[in-house]
Amino acid sequence: MGTGGEYNPKLLGIICNWCCYGGADLCGVSRLQYPPHIRLIRVMCSARVDLAHIFRAFLHGLDGVFVGGCHLNDCHYITNGNYNALGMVKICKKLLEHIGINSERLRLEWVSAGEGVRFANIMNEFAPGIQKLGPLGSSEGIDEKTLRFKLEAAAKLIPYIKLVERERLRTPRELRASSEPEKEYDKFFNSEETNRLFYDAIVSKLVISQVTSLLREGPLSTGEISEALGLSPSEVSRQLNISSRQGLVRYDAGLKRYVAA
Repeated sequence: MGTGGEYNPKLLGIICNWCCYGGADLCGVSRLQYPPHIRLIRVMCSARVDLAHIFRAFLHGLDGVFVGGCHLNDCHYITNGNYNALGMVKICKKLLEHIGINSERLRLEWVSAGEGVRFANIMNEFAPGIQKLGPLGSSEGIDEKTLRFKLEAAAKLIPYIKLVERERLRTPRELRASSEPEKEYDKFFNSEETNRLFYDAIVSKLVISQVTSLLREGPLSTGEISEALGLSPSEVSRQLNISSRQGLVRYDAGLKRYVAA
């Protein structure tokens, strides 16, 4: 909390050494002001920012995460690592939206070492935006226990999600040669085909993970699982059928509820 009871969000910035950190440093040298309640972590490249870092931050109660890198096609490494960061953030936002967290809590921007003013302007937009949303979970209407449960379920799947990203959701390299690569990435990640792959390969696994975690705590009916996860009964039934075939859960006729296998 700030002075006088004013709410100050807990924010984390993970920024690349060569460009965005230089912009942040120039911002300080130039005495440009931005909210003090954002903590910065420097990494060698924005490509080093991992899904696990984002979810770990939210699991530790941070209200917003900022990722900053070099401008596209201006990366200091021949692999153009900032494109990896762009793809990672697109997938992370989809995950956050699925578990009911406002994706605006995660922001990606490109800042060069000479753009101290740009860095200050971004921070002066991002921090008040998160402040308006309120503490993590509050604007989403998710209680603390449910929030942690959803974040932990997603975090457990990160190794699998990264494998799916590498094998099935890899962006075509020609998108990088576009005159407007960010727009092309938006089209790719919002396309019907990508959404279908994301649902089939990731969302269904996440729901099954959540269902099995709930049933380890005790037997539940379809309706109770539906209410706990905020999903329709038909969707829960579909995932329970899949889980039953995989031997992860079973229906107990005596209890008239599903139990963990």
